[in-house]
Amino acid sequence: MYSNLCLLSSTYFGPVQWYQKLNRYNKVMLEQHDNFIKQTYRNRCVIATANGVQTLSIPIEQYEGAKCKMKDVRISDHGNWRHIHWNALQSAYGDSPFFEFYADDLRPFFERKWEYLFDFNLDIIKLVCELLDIEPTVLPTTDYGIVSEESGAASDHIPDFRDVIRPKHPLPDADFQPRRYYQVYEQKYGFQPNLSILDLLFNMGNESVLFL
Repeated sequence: MYSNLCLLSSTYFGPVQWYQKLNRYNKVMLEQHDNFIKQTYRNRCVIATANGVQTLSIPIEQYEGAKCKMKDVRISDHGNWRHIHWNALQSAYGDSPFFEFYADDLRPFFERKWEYLFDFNLDIIKLVCELLDIEPTVLPTTDYGIVSEESGAASDHIPDFRDVIRPKHPLPDADFQPRRYYQVYEQKYGFQPNLSILDLLFNMGNESVLFL
């Protein structure tokens, strides 16, 4: 495991690549002061289904102005999305080897209500780390571009993966090489790399960490 620090954006059941960073760095800072950007992993995850890959998106409340800091983004109850997302996971992974094993741990995220997206994602990250049996230190930034008020370390002094790990037009990441693992629909669609960490967990269980 690397001993240094990296900077990441918050994610909703982020991709395998994102959790690889958590497994390889001793400390990870989540940027909560950057502007919320739609069509990123901040409020969406990608899963494999019987009909191909599917994106699950969390609706957010409208905010004033053209921009909103990630820490201020509120989750919307529009469209009964929690029920829809849980049903989609059950349909996609109900026959996977480890869905039932993790279902009770994950179900509360689709039953309880969190006000802020950043807090919701942070609680998800903490649980997934437990399920993966990894123990990174995950802390929010104290201000935009500032990793630690005590050290004064700025984000330009550490690896910044905010624009590297994103669903559209990601920047190159020479450190990430997707490792093939068993997937329920691989025979139909071939191996689908870098899906949500849930895809890895439901298919590989406690061996998931070996693929990070």
